[in-house]
Amino acid sequence: MINNSFSQLVSVFHERVTPEEGYLVGYGAIIRFYDLHAPLPDVLALLSQKHKQYGTQDWIVFTPRYMPKDSLMGHLTFALKYEGIELGVLKKLFEKLDASEVIILVAKEPTGQYSRKIWFLYEWLMDSKLDLPDLKAGNYIDVVDETIQYGSRSMPDVSKRHRVRNNLPGVRDFCPMIRKTALLEQYIELDLPQRITNIIGKIHPDVMARTAAFLLLKDSKASYAIEGERPPQNRAQRWGRAIGQAGQKAITKEELVRLQQIVIDNPRFTKMGWREQEGFIGEHDRRHGTPIPDHISAKWEDIGLLIDGLIATNEKLDTDDFFDAVLAAAMIAFGFVFIHPLLDGNGRIHRYLIHHVLLRKGYVSKGIIFPVSAIILERLDEYQKVLESFSRPRFDLIEWKPGKDNNVEILNDTIDLYRYFDATKQVAFLYSCVQQTIEQTIPEEVDYLEKYDLMKDYLDNHFEMPDKTVALLVRFLEQGKVNFRKEQEQKNLKCWQKQKLQQLKINIRKYFIN
Repeated sequence: MINNSFSQLVSVFHERVTPEEGYLVGYGAIIRFYDLHAPLPDVLALLSQKHKQYGTQDWIVFTPRYMPKDSLMGHLTFALKYEGIELGVLKKLFEKLDASEVIILVAKEPTGQYSRKIWFLYEWLMDSKLDLPDLKAGNYIDVVDETIQYGSRSMPDVSKRHRVRNNLPGVRDFCPMIRKTALLEQYIELDLPQRITNIIGKIHPDVMARTAAFLLLKDSKASYAIEGERPPQNRAQRWGRAIGQAGQKAITKEELVRLQQIVIDNPRFTKMGWREQEGFIGEHDRRHGTPIPDHISAKWEDIGLLIDGLIATNEKLDTDDFFDAVLAAAMIAFGFVFIHPLLDGNGRIHRYLIHHVLLRKGYVSKGIIFPVSAIILERLDEYQKVLESFSRPRFDLIEWKPGKDNNVEILNDTIDLYRYFDATKQVAFLYSCVQQTIEQTIPEEVDYLEKYDLMKDYLDNHFEMPDKTVALLVRFLEQGKVNFRKEQEQKNLKCWQKQKLQQLKINIRKYFIN
């Protein structure tokens, strides 16, 4: 412990600057007091010395009247009431506390809603039963407060012992959480699935089928391009066919390995199946070959538990008709790539899982593929930031050293870093990609095909051109349009440079005259 007071006046906490000087409360105060080695919550709570409540990207600022009791129970209650459930922080806290300390906390008010949540979460996270009698009476409460975070609403598990409904969106071995933000609520209220239904209803079935086929191949090629690869046409088409079958087979360990075999066309240089060594994403020192990681993957010994957990959570969300499909897709797909369980193919399977979950949950009709990879390719900087928002807070919590074959050797227990994370940023990014697909990408492709058909009809009626010649003519015209645009850009640049040069000459003359 650092000192005997939870609420400390701070202006910077763990390199995060506060919007004003204030008192650290809730999870932040608990992390500081117990020196917990857990990723900071994306949003921390601060108590202002002024009477103004507001929020920033990293902070929720409360007025002085919200000051909790300066005790563990006071700050835990504050955290659960206003910040939601941070499983990674709670797990580290419970590991620091003796079971008897938790029993004392709960026993003071065993029927209180926050006491019951703490009691349930301790036993759920630690997989250990406290020496407390089952509750015999009292109303049932939800573990997840759905005004703060998204919980599972389809037949939640009921714990009679604690008299709570377990509406956590995952299982013990894999349970990301998502904060209920104004942005995500706006995306959900857009009802994008209905928009795509309306768009499809106005399009000729033949045009829609051709649009879907083009977008499928486009997405396959883009998925390789994101990884810096340019596969031959037959390989891209093969992966495109696999994406086209997304949603048909349940996700199992065997299915994930099968998908890797499709992605990795030549396994001579890649060991197929689950990793049996540590892994990282990054570079090697040019002189000595030592690793320079940006992201360290889950320990290979933990992969079995983590993937079992991910599959169990996917099955739970798959049958939850009330849990939003894009939220579920982000949890599963990004969770997979953060674990990085394979030596190669992780990124492409990660993006396949987005298609899979959206289709399984009926977000899109069969035969329609959202070209998520193509949109990600256009927005690589954003995508990279979304991945780094997971990796960077965890990097300093992983103890490692250079190991054999210029790999990393992980020295501490890291499994909880991949089990529990805040997926809010990943969901927001994915939703923006889905919106772009529905409102821009699909309409643009449909418009192109409809204009192509009009031009083809005109050429057929006047010149009776073969289809191959029409396609060649269109490519020439498109190439000419691109070249014309480039020429215009070069002319504009030269004009701008000429204007700048003239202005420079004028300024020089003025300088010497004066």
